[in-house]
Amino acid sequence: MARDIQLKERWDYLVEKLSEKFSDGDPLELDAIIYLVGVQELGQYHRKYKKDDKLDLMHIAICRLLEPYGFYEFSFFDEDGWPHYNVLEELPSLKAGEQTVLMKEAIVSYFLEKEFIK
Repeated sequence: MARDIQLKERWDYLVEKLSEKFSDGDPLELDAIIYLVGVQELGQYHRKYKKDDKLDLMHIAICRLLEPYGFYEFSFFDEDGWPHYNVLEELPSLKAGEQTVLMKEAIVSYFLEKEFIK
């Protein structure tokens, strides 16, 4: 229970901090934060992205976020600088709420590792 409370507190703080920096006042949603992680991992900040690129950025983010859980492993950067990952283990079937908790946990861990939050 304490772990759930700590995750909620960290998540709320992270959303607030990211929203201040990247939003016009509305709290960022989970998908927007995943997109931001993808941009961070690609490192090409000042580009305009097409719709397909945005989906690819979210895929990069999900791979990177779930890498510490043993689902993906970084493989290589292609000639355009995009990271590629290998699937190590298929994701288990999770209910929507369980998926959300897993992603929030992974995102909080990512931003703790990057020292964006404490």
